[in-house]
Amino acid sequence: MSAPVLLVIAHGSRDPRHAATVHALVERVRSSRPGLRVETGFLDFNVPSVHGVLGALAAEGVRDVVALPLLLTRAFHAKADIPAVLREAPHRLRIRQAEVLGPSPLLLAALERRLYEAGLSPADKSSTGVVLASAGSTDPEARAVIADIAREWRHTGWCAVRPAFASASLPRTQDAVRALRADGCERVAVAPYVLAPGFLPDRIARGAADADVLADVLGPAPEVARLLIQRYEEARVPNLTAVGA
Repeated sequence: MSAPVLLVIAHGSRDPRHAATVHALVERVRSSRPGLRVETGFLDFNVPSVHGVLGALAAEGVRDVVALPLLLTRAFHAKADIPAVLREAPHRLRIRQAEVLGPSPLLLAALERRLYEAGLSPADKSSTGVVLASAGSTDPEARAVIADIAREWRHTGWCAVRPAFASASLPRTQDAVRALRADGCERVAVAPYVLAPGFLPDRIARGAADADVLADVLGPAPEVARLLIQRYEEARVPNLTAVGA
């Protein structure tokens, strides 16, 4: 019996950097699992669409698909948009929706990788305050997850970690940078908790103007690729309920 196809579902963006980053991440996943078929579908702005990929898979005779939301928190897209799209898939497909990526220790490892690539070292942790800058959400569950991640990350040795949001919620990145200065942190770093470039990540970058270090987006970090495989394997457990079954 062949393994289910992994369908990575990304939001999409008018910014071409977004799709390029998503494709780079998917290529890393393919390289790490040569025998696994991995496809990419976008909810909006980019092609192929999720509808189009699912239709093509059904036409080929594929039966089993794991749909993996390329999302860091379980907010509206994971709770409503993606299940709605999957319910409209061809009936011959058996689809399991995997969990979103966050929270996960692998994401914290990827965040630290990006900070070290931006110039920090492990020896800087105790004197550096970090802004955990996410895109933002109106969903209280998603906001609470970001706050929990900041608290957990603080206990790994950073001077302080404060959450910030590019939209929908406060504080903004620049406010969190100022707060960390007031806390007495010797240096301040901004770690974007986002997967790909775009409008809101650019807003985070502008808010980091007074920080000492701005890390890159998570993108195709090897830890993120490993996490995609992990979520895929978890979704293959037989007792999970298939979407549309």
